[in-house]
Amino acid sequence: MRRLWLLFSQTVTVALAALFVIATLKPAWIGFGASAPALKQTPTVVTIQDAPGTPTTQPAPGSYSAAALKAMPAVVSITTSKTPRRLPGRDPWLRQFQGGRQPTVGLGSGVIVSPDGYILTNNHVVEGADQIEVTLADGREAKAALVGRDPDTDLAVLRIQLTDLPVITFGNDTNAHVGDVVLAIGYPFGVGQTVTQGIISALGRTQLGINTFENFIQTDAAINPGNSGGALVDANGNLIGVNTAIFSRSGGSLGIGFAVPVSTARNVMQQLISTGQVVRGWIGVEPQDVTDHLARALNLPHPEGVVIVGVLRKGPADAAGVRPGDVVLDVNGKLVGNTGQLLNAVAALKPGSEAAIQVLRDGKATTLNVRIGTRPQNTSQNQPAEDSEGVLP
Repeated sequence: MRRLWLLFSQTVTVALAALFVIATLKPAWIGFGASAPALKQTPTVVTIQDAPGTPTTQPAPGSYSAAALKAMPAVVSITTSKTPRRLPGRDPWLRQFQGGRQPTVGLGSGVIVSPDGYILTNNHVVEGADQIEVTLADGREAKAALVGRDPDTDLAVLRIQLTDLPVITFGNDTNAHVGDVVLAIGYPFGVGQTVTQGIISALGRTQLGINTFENFIQTDAAINPGNSGGALVDANGNLIGVNTAIFSRSGGSLGIGFAVPVSTARNVMQQLISTGQVVRGWIGVEPQDVTDHLARALNLPHPEGVVIVGVLRKGPADAAGVRPGDVVLDVNGKLVGNTGQLLNAVAALKPGSEAAIQVLRDGKATTLNVRIGTRPQNTSQNQPAEDSEGVLP
């Protein structure tokens, strides 16, 4: 009897253990999980809130998509190549083992300004290039011819032979104000067309050591290498400047970019297209800003104006009686506060015309009539000041 009882208890124990294992691992086999599939088939409803539907033609509030879409088709990518010149006397045997010299490739941007195929860009983008290729936003490509360039403002004009070209609309930079929203459009780092947004940080920036003639629009819209020659447009998509340079420690954007105003670009462009060069007024002097030290040395009441430290012999200023030490106060009634303003004021005068230049000499104001000459052509590229923070993208 005892043996039968032990056999029964062992059988029951094994059966209960097996039932426990099956119930844990496969409950459906014995019907314990029968309701589980029904629970999985019942979806969980989560309450969410959607934005109200708006027509796709309506931009979001605060969006500048309309301005971007208006200007983007007219902004192009520019690729240049320059074949290195072979050094005279180099041994052909050495060339065979050292490899051929590869052409230098440069990237930049440009703006189509005329249905006739004229493109406005920076001089430093195309200077010295043997070949210039333009890629439009719609994917078309064309070789470009150099119409003319102006190193003094770092501007150049190209031309392509294509039809049905998108054209930028010119704005009015004289109506621009600090704080106005602007968009910078170009092809930075070769990643494709890019639009960045910012505001006008300052107007009339001069004495940066970038160009001979400076009157920059400063913006915090991100401008990076490859953006040079691209468009700076207002909130309506109208061109107000040509992106030219950035202030950077690393080569990337730090929120300080500079653009040539469209009023300057238009004048340079028209002259380059008409004559292939830019004609400016010139009087033949070496100017210097009046500092506090100079103001005390010259007994000036205020450190304002431009002191003439050198006069070209037999030049226009010399013939009119301008002397070293004279302090220029105005040109044709236009006040002159620094060297940049004097250069711009004289450059705007027509060669051959006469201008009344008021100078301060020995404490007395004197007006001299100067016959304006023609500024000699500058064929070299102006570089930034010897400073690691001046960058031409």
